Amino acid sequence: MTDAEGWMDLAIEEARAAASVGEVPVGAIVLRDGVVLGKGRNTTEEADDPSGHAEVNALRAAAQVDGDWRLEGTTLVVTLEPCTMCVGAIALARVEHLIYGARDPRLGACGSILDLTDTGIAPHLREVEGGVRESECGEMLREFFRSLR
Repeated sequence: MTDAEGWMDLAIEEARAAASVGEVPVGAIVLRDGVVLGKGRNTTEEADDPSGHAEVNALRAAAQVDGDWRLEGTTLVVTLEPCTMCVGAIALARVEHLIYGARDPRLGACGSILDLTDTGIAPHLREVEGGVRESECGEMLREFFRSLR
């Protein structure tokens, strides 16, 4: 198992926590040098907040722990390809490495619909790795939406 696959375990735990309270199962972690600085899960329904995405919540938590909104030298791991809002937050936070699980054919901004990860938009983002444990992350989402129908 690669580091990325292992770190995805923690993001998947957050996604499952989101699903357990009726949120879309997306989870994220922010880490630096293998140490988790922040975790987040979707809270849009719970908080009535359209910005309550897992990535934004993980970035907020990491910034609180780090004492700085500039999260240089960090990796963000998320179970679903980030949307435009989240790529913007990732870029502004100066995250250097992004790892995501399932691709998002509806709102994905890392290549599925748009690609906002180029250095012109996100100059600090040096590496994007998609599709890590993609089938597992995608199945969690499909199962959640099937249960709503």
